[in-house]
Amino acid sequence: MVLNHLWIAFFAVGFLAALAQWITTGSADVFKTVVDGTFTSAKTAVMDLALPLAGVMTLWLGFLSVAEKAGAVQWLARLIGPFFARIFPEIPQGHPASGQILMNFSANMLGLDNAATPIGLKAMESLQSLNPRKDEASNAQIMFLVLQTSGLTLIPISIIAQRAILGAANPADVFLPILIATYVATVTALVAVALRQGINLFDRVILGWLGGLTLLIIGGVWLLATQLSRPQIEVFSKVTANVTLLTLIVTLLLIAAKRRVNVYEAFIEGAKGGIQTAMTVIPYLVAMLVAISVLRNSGVMGMIVSGFDVALRAVGWPTDFTAALPTALMKPLSGSGARAMMIDAMQTHGADSFVGRLSCVFQGATDTTFYIIALYFGSVGVKRTRYAVTYGLLADFAGVVAAIFVAYLFFG
Repeated sequence: MVLNHLWIAFFAVGFLAALAQWITTGSADVFKTVVDGTFTSAKTAVMDLALPLAGVMTLWLGFLSVAEKAGAVQWLARLIGPFFARIFPEIPQGHPASGQILMNFSANMLGLDNAATPIGLKAMESLQSLNPRKDEASNAQIMFLVLQTSGLTLIPISIIAQRAILGAANPADVFLPILIATYVATVTALVAVALRQGINLFDRVILGWLGGLTLLIIGGVWLLATQLSRPQIEVFSKVTANVTLLTLIVTLLLIAAKRRVNVYEAFIEGAKGGIQTAMTVIPYLVAMLVAISVLRNSGVMGMIVSGFDVALRAVGWPTDFTAALPTALMKPLSGSGARAMMIDAMQTHGADSFVGRLSCVFQGATDTTFYIIALYFGSVGVKRTRYAVTYGLLADFAGVVAAIFVAYLFFG
């Protein structure tokens, strides 16, 4: 029901915003912009997202099938079983979903979106097999999805690369602020959903894993900040993700071969589901991206930013960050849209300006909540999302607030 109301609201608010522009400026071109945007977004959903996703899904579901046949997924499930048994109590011990979720989180943290999405969709499918109400999101699915929307990323490769293209003096200087902001969003997501689901956060296993992960991140940040220069951090970020991914693939193939798995047949067997999954999500992607396009092209974002600016000035608060807000507002709606906003902010204000850097931190702090909900729930036919949208947006809000504070700390 939440998605139903939001979907209608996107169109209604977009129409009212376009109407307001027509009345105040006398230009009717805004209606043509909005309508043209719907056709463009529908084409983008199919040609630029769903069809490329089919190829990526085919590739990575094939590798995931090899991993399952080799026993790697089951090994991961046993490794993290004690922790996942606490935050995903609906998943049986040793179930493949646990290993798939961990592999998905690992790929996301390394910034490997092309690998993370297919594995994540497979994990959602596994969680759906445990779901007694197929049209309603289960607690485990909501926990998984909200953690997805928090967008925990250790190595923001694409953002660093874009800063380098636009002439930033130190392209990797947003590395630590992004890591801090996205970690705040992730912890907020975990704690909020755990409280809603009645999970005991003071359990020794949960505290141990969260404490260990926190220390690992703090230690990694300290090592990178004190032992490597800015250019070295950039090189490290680029190399680590790709070397890790290639090493993982080769290792899985060798383990499977050692265990006498017919690797080629296992790959083909898993790859067959890639195209079907990609085709299943097309209606959901078209519906969501078209609605987002109406909201974006009608000028709603500009009105919201102007409102923030006026309100903050009225209470005497600083407003030098409001020019970066379009990136933050767009990110839950569209990753490509937010990226365009980030690039525009750096081109307009400078890659090394406060606004330019903050836009980059916003881009890396969270993920595309509505796209993820449409993609992941759409792939398994879940229609009743319960509180997934609300808590996903809560994680986004925490990431945005953390991004503002950390940007002032590092760059203010």
